[in-house]
Amino acid sequence: MSGHSKWATIKHKKGAADAKRGRVWSKSIKEITVAARLGGGDQNANPRLRTAIIAAKAVNMPADNIERAIKKGTGALEGQHYEDGSYEGYGPGGVALLITVTTDNKNRTVSEVRSILSKHGGNMGETGCVSWMFSKKGTLSIPKEQIAEDALLDLVLNAGAEDLTVQKDYYEITTPYEGFDAVKNAVEAKKLVPIVAEQTMIPQSTVELTEDKARSMLKLMEALEDHDDVQKVYANFDISDEVMESLANE
Repeated sequence: MSGHSKWATIKHKKGAADAKRGRVWSKSIKEITVAARLGGGDQNANPRLRTAIIAAKAVNMPADNIERAIKKGTGALEGQHYEDGSYEGYGPGGVALLITVTTDNKNRTVSEVRSILSKHGGNMGETGCVSWMFSKKGTLSIPKEQIAEDALLDLVLNAGAEDLTVQKDYYEITTPYEGFDAVKNAVEAKKLVPIVAEQTMIPQSTVELTEDKARSMLKLMEALEDHDDVQKVYANFDISDEVMESLANE
């Protein structure tokens, strides 16, 4: 399981995303703006924009905010010019990190990201040092109480999923990057509610972390995601269900 997915599940248990809705909305607005600038304002012809809008609605962003962000991206309204960027590095225990950002000042952002890494036992790496370890995929996590394993397996494989693994409290489904929407639609058509559903970067291998290292790693993940310009943090760590439960309850 990717570190990002594990982290997303822990955040869900803590309710951390709701506690920081203002910051989540700000990041969604940036993503929608950039997506509209690069691919146009029609979500039916712009997959990145469609994904960004779905994510914004998932955190209850008002339709007016979404529409303004699209218009700023297309130039119909004035707004700041944002750019995509990514940084690579390492966290506690030698965990590989891939950090994506959307920023109006790359020099400021890289300096601040480097500082966060340094303060939490990590360090910035050269471009290309870890990106080769990750592949674009889709992932969904479905609580076990919603459906039996065999029924879910048949459902998602028929919809184009690549794999289903069983975790302590939920099933994790992996899909091709381009096939994510088809699997997500099939799941939702059965009235199933994922606790995590996203297009992501999954590592080819993972580093198993002890509880102390995992705690340090999750603090680093939180510090990075607290930064206004950071969109996603992907990592190749894994932690046991017991450690995950312990950390989620802290």
